[in-house]
Amino acid sequence: MKVIITQSAQTDLREIARYIAQDNPKHARTFAQELKDRALAIGDTPYGSPLMEWFEAAGFRRKPYRDYAIIYKVIAEKVYVTRILHSARDIDTLL
Repeated sequence: MKVIITQSAQTDLREIARYIAQDNPKHARTFAQELKDRALAIGDTPYGSPLMEWFEAAGFRRKPYRDYAIIYKVIAEKVYVTRILHSARDIDTLL
């Protein structure tokens, strides 16, 4: 299934990389790419992650990767990655 990384998720990736780069610029680039690759891989099993408890009606799903949550929904045979957030953040409020 085709995966579309929304502008919000792209912004999240840039912010994550910028934060990590403060301590380790090389790791920042590679980790941001890992997150992006993991998001793109959701297209292989788009229904493999559970619906989020408070957002079932909206169709949001959460795919964990290390300490991050890749938030996405499936619409008309496409996966839309809407946010990529650190799991310690208040994800419900940010959605």
